[in-house]
Amino acid sequence: MTQLLQFIISKTQLKETSVKNTINLLNEDCTIPFISRYRKEATGNLDEIQIGDIVKYKEQFEALEKRKIAILKALEEQDVLTEDLKQKIEKAQDLTVLEDLYLPYKKKRKTKAETARKNGLEPLAKIIMSQKANDIESIAYKYVKGDIKTTDEALEGARHIIAEWINERADIRNSLRNQLERQAQISTKVIKTKKEDEKAQKFRDYFDWSESLSRIPSHRLLAILRAEGEGFIRVKIEIDEIRALELIDNRIIKSQNACADQIELAISDAYKRLLFPSLSKETLNNAKDKADESAITVFAKNLKQLLLGSPIGEKRVLAIDPGFKSGCKVVCLDAQGNLKHNETIFPHPPQNDSIGAIKKISSLAEAHKIEAIAIGNGTASRETEALIRKIHFKNNLEVFVVSEAGASIYSASPIAREEFPNYDVTVRGSVSIGRRLQDPLAELVKIDAKSIGVGQYQHDVDQAKLQKQLDTVIENCVNAVGVNINSASKPLLSHVSGIGPKLAENIFDYRSEHGVFKSRKDILKVPRLGGKAFEQSAAFLRIKGAKNPLDDSAVHPESYAIIKKMAKDEGVSLQELIGNKSKLQNIDLKKYVSQDVGLLTLQDIIKELEKPGLDIREKAKVFTFDQNIKKITDLHEGQLLPGIVNNITNFGCFVDVGIKESGLIHVSNLSDSFVKDVNEHVHLHQQIIVKVLEVDVTRKRIQLKLIKQC
Repeated sequence: MTQLLQFIISKTQLKETSVKNTINLLNEDCTIPFISRYRKEATGNLDEIQIGDIVKYKEQFEALEKRKIAILKALEEQDVLTEDLKQKIEKAQDLTVLEDLYLPYKKKRKTKAETARKNGLEPLAKIIMSQKANDIESIAYKYVKGDIKTTDEALEGARHIIAEWINERADIRNSLRNQLERQAQISTKVIKTKKEDEKAQKFRDYFDWSESLSRIPSHRLLAILRAEGEGFIRVKIEIDEIRALELIDNRIIKSQNACADQIELAISDAYKRLLFPSLSKETLNNAKDKADESAITVFAKNLKQLLLGSPIGEKRVLAIDPGFKSGCKVVCLDAQGNLKHNETIFPHPPQNDSIGAIKKISSLAEAHKIEAIAIGNGTASRETEALIRKIHFKNNLEVFVVSEAGASIYSASPIAREEFPNYDVTVRGSVSIGRRLQDPLAELVKIDAKSIGVGQYQHDVDQAKLQKQLDTVIENCVNAVGVNINSASKPLLSHVSGIGPKLAENIFDYRSEHGVFKSRKDILKVPRLGGKAFEQSAAFLRIKGAKNPLDDSAVHPESYAIIKKMAKDEGVSLQELIGNKSKLQNIDLKKYVSQDVGLLTLQDIIKELEKPGLDIREKAKVFTFDQNIKKITDLHEGQLLPGIVNNITNFGCFVDVGIKESGLIHVSNLSDSFVKDVNEHVHLHQQIIVKVLEVDVTRKRIQLKLIKQC
């Protein structure tokens, strides 16, 4: 435990008590959302990011320790483990150092050095490395036997052994590593036969490119590596070779005789054949890892903003998945997102039945008491929106354009088939569009996050790391908002703290068989949902209209007794205390501090009681594009346009201005001052005003400048 604590503290700079208590809670199978919300006294008020870091470094330490055990066992089996080597291995703080220590003893496939050893040339290599012999040719002649026919062959074999020794020296590897990390250049050249390939054109900026590997932005490195992977360019890593060889020479060569000449040849061979290929690849992999981390962070931030997007709430919605030839698929949903009606209208070419479509939409809106309309933002979206805005509804209906990203993935998924076994993918897709307006979080958790279409190069990064990070984001968002246990889908329930897929299914089945949950205590009746799962999940599961109003709040059941005591002390009922801001603010919280409950928890309880069950998300707002802009050729420099931020990257953000192509606001055009983080200036789905700087119709690129945030 001590070593683990020291390792995590060295990485996070967090207080020892906070780290120790958090580790203990994690070892008790507590989740990050539960710990960050309901165990603040134990952790010293750490948030989910800091607790996530503790989890990450705890896993790193455990992986390091596991590798140490495996290496020590292998060295013992080889009978080469000395006390000094054992201490070095045990003190190693990262995998690179550990693997360098193990490298000389690692079982190798057949190498030139191994062949030389079998030919009896290792003693000659040792003589050369001693740098004391002057007539090395004569000494080498003694080793001319068997497969070794000449002194040149003997010396060459000895140099192969020396090259391997040089390659295995940790100090030399670290010296070269440092040079690569600081000074390596990455350069690219187009493969001539692919230069005119249409698919290669999107990478043409990298047909002849060079820059410092340590300074290359993550998105550019990922683009270059994708271009290489698709066979359009060749990538090369370079450093000052003369300087690198000099650094190795200075560490090894101590004389000016014939041995030194042989060693210099061995150094050159070791560098070109072993060291540089291995370490340049390692350096590029490390750069790729950093680029992955950066891209994953961008994706995670975007996903969080998307999941916490503004819901319209429990309103009856008419949703339209627009289209031309195949028509527009229309569905009507009740306030809980249940499908009540579906059909297809054909207002656009080639049928052009706009009059029939208007009549149908009007009658459906009245029949189902529709309160809002959701239109997918894909093909024929603008035309459909224009049609809807022509209709004079009896009630004032709000019209929203909703992102379709990932809707097709959902509509063909097992989840969608289970929800709507008797409907085709077009109906399912329309339902998803409508539900996204009602509650983006509840609907988007059903879709593989990588398919949602926010971020940069998400399919090029380490997929396991990406999935882990995205799962964490989803879990944090779901638990930050809370879940109505009586209406939540299985995918949504599965992300609740302490639940998971199996218990989510059990909750869903229990609800289907026994009806709605009437209190949080009823949750314990779900098969296989024991005390620990209840502890971790109960406060994140809400029950609307429960007899105990605390069951529809973020207050944990373990704190109910404290609140009842507060109400009794104040001389009011529980119902009278909840929402009574003046009474709540006058409570002396110090009276209720105990060994188990501290001031931080009590402050959270009061905050929740002031506005119980308050949704942390903003309500959805209607947005209208410039109706004169239908295609890229309608744009010109200097135009001011309304737009919606639909993607954020490290190099800027993309903006939907109502046409097929999104425009880019480069970081340099987000502000007149330096932009450190794009997210500090804009957020996903934010409504903004932009200025058109440049339009490249051929390449379908639009350059924009941020003018105002709406």
